[in-house]
Amino acid sequence: MTWSIVARDPKSGRFGIAVATCAFAVGAICPWSRAGTGAISTQAHTNPMHGPLAMDLMTRGLPITEALVMTLAHDEGREIRQVHGVDAKGNIFAHTGTNCVDWCGHVTGDKVTVAGNMLAGPAVVADTLARYQATPELEFGDRLLTALESGEAAGGDKRGKQSAALLIQGSEPYAEADIRVDDHPEPVTELRRLFHIYAGSRRAYMRTMGGIGDFAGIVDDVERDAFVEKHEGV
Repeated sequence: MTWSIVARDPKSGRFGIAVATCAFAVGAICPWSRAGTGAISTQAHTNPMHGPLAMDLMTRGLPITEALVMTLAHDEGREIRQVHGVDAKGNIFAHTGTNCVDWCGHVTGDKVTVAGNMLAGPAVVADTLARYQATPELEFGDRLLTALESGEAAGGDKRGKQSAALLIQGSEPYAEADIRVDDHPEPVTELRRLFHIYAGSRRAYMRTMGGIGDFAGIVDDVERDAFVEKHEGV
């Protein structure tokens, strides 16, 4: 189903996925990521098993190129699948099955890959990648979303619009951001609106939560509120 961008932020090492489609609730089945491991989007005739199985193999030390080749080898439907992603070392893998529906294909860059099917044309993935590469100054989530908006402007999914999602994985076991628009006439526009909310106090609040280095996080209400106020929008 439709198109996505998967990248590893060269500045922070975070992983990110932005995806949009004409189908319902794309964020529930397409984007997969794991801290310190990688990020994968599985689409077209989606097989969600590729995400968690490949992540397990990558956690054991396999590069994404080997991990996804192994999972695809066991998938009888691999020629109707589209799977792509990046691992912790910046290795890229992209597979577009020979029976995916036109327009279909993928493009790759340094620590970034864009893939799609049933698109208005090749400009959708080309413009998504070009915009991402042209905006290294942007905050990572904003950069991914700006790239997705360029793909939408180029025609996006030729069947229409319904859902979109943005997943950002930092160093914690839980996602840094997992924003989903499941059913909306303008899902990418709505995703941008929700991202603005997240980029305000929500992103700062996430930094007060428990994590690997500090299991409890900030538990004092006054201290937490002061931290959020100081870092809001940062």
